[in-house]
Amino acid sequence: MRHLMNPLDFTVEELDQLFVLASDIEKNREKYAHACDGKKLATCFYEPSTRTRLSFESAMLNLGGSVIGFSDAGSSSASKGESVSDTIRVISCFADICAMRHPKEGAPMVAASHSSIPVINAGDGGHQHPTQTLTDLMTIRSLKGRLSDFTIGLCGDLKFGRTVHSLINALVRYSGIRFLFISPEELRIPDYITDMLKEKNIPYEEKIRLEDVMGDLDLLYMTRVQKERFFNEEDYVRLKDFYILDEAKMKLAKPDMIVLHPLPRVNEISVEVDDDPRAAYFRQVQYGVYVRMALILTLLGIDTASL
Repeated sequence: MRHLMNPLDFTVEELDQLFVLASDIEKNREKYAHACDGKKLATCFYEPSTRTRLSFESAMLNLGGSVIGFSDAGSSSASKGESVSDTIRVISCFADICAMRHPKEGAPMVAASHSSIPVINAGDGGHQHPTQTLTDLMTIRSLKGRLSDFTIGLCGDLKFGRTVHSLINALVRYSGIRFLFISPEELRIPDYITDMLKEKNIPYEEKIRLEDVMGDLDLLYMTRVQKERFFNEEDYVRLKDFYILDEAKMKLAKPDMIVLHPLPRVNEISVEVDDDPRAAYFRQVQYGVYVRMALILTLLGIDTASL
């Protein structure tokens, strides 16, 4: 039995197999429509989510399985003080696989250590968001045709953004990647990430102005400034509109540059950008369903060769 806590839990070769399976699912939806007949996914979400929770639920339903779970801690026994370890022991009696989101870093790991079913980390605090990373990698691979040899700019909240941290840790395993970190000083990338990049001799630069680097980018990964991660309203209000991607900035970019965003979007990408063919963030959502379908099949050990 395997769990997914971190994108690095899968080797590069295993990720490639996962993406091949996800691509086949994209092309042959009907082939997989009953692959999980009789299987149940539990979605245990201790903090709000739209895309991630519904993506997991859609993935399981697309595979012919069913879904149980809760969408916030207040509607679970956590509101009565039940521990994560006790909750997962109970859930293990009801479901075949569990996707868990929790505001406390490491909570899904605790669940996995007490679980008799596979557990997928669907986001834990500001720590990891591995299935978003798999979605990001799948999107890049599908639209660029490779996961190597490009310059990626990551813009916005690089301090608290778990999607950013996970993606960087995953991309350093591929060759020819150059990082440009674009953020205000208060939200700059954590030192442990830059220390890791220095240790691996992976090139990176830190910038404040997005306009200064647009022409250098093959990929731009925008993030929102996360109100829920701030300790006071004043700092959030001061920084929330620090970066806004609009048509004027897009004119500075390469013709084949791709814009990604883990969503939800607030103000950081103007709606006028949505019609630009380089805007891939809604396609990214669809790829997320395919990659989660592939992940569920993989962790459940379902033999897809016989489908």
